[in-house]
Amino acid sequence: MPWTASTWSNSANTQHYRPGERLSIVMAGLVPAIHGGNHRPMGGYVYILTNRPNGILYVGVTSDLVRRVAQHREGTVQGFTKRYDLKRLVYFETYDDIPTAIQREHNMKHWSRTWKVRLILAANERWDDLYETLL
Repeated sequence: MPWTASTWSNSANTQHYRPGERLSIVMAGLVPAIHGGNHRPMGGYVYILTNRPNGILYVGVTSDLVRRVAQHREGTVQGFTKRYDLKRLVYFETYDDIPTAIQREHNMKHWSRTWKVRLILAANERWDDLYETLL
């Protein structure tokens, strides 16, 4: 729906709106960054960390799985994973774009523990650390 105010301010200048004119309103932080070269949407990953087989579970999302899991393993990420020593990558999913990965993570965080464990067991029955397979 077009903006219908008769005037709008642009710094010290007042501009007049003409009916039918298309306005571009830009709000800081809401405009995607523009990068030179070939721009493609960034992919995403949903992952599950634990401290041991059948241990505490953490579901996370990232655009760089190797870097993020390395941060967890080195203890540079403050919070839940550091407090409970969650360093074992036991499950991950890959997505073409980060918004889809974020939505999946959000959904999985609301799953019961049983559902998450079944997901891990279906893909990684022995709860092996999958980090080395990424390198």
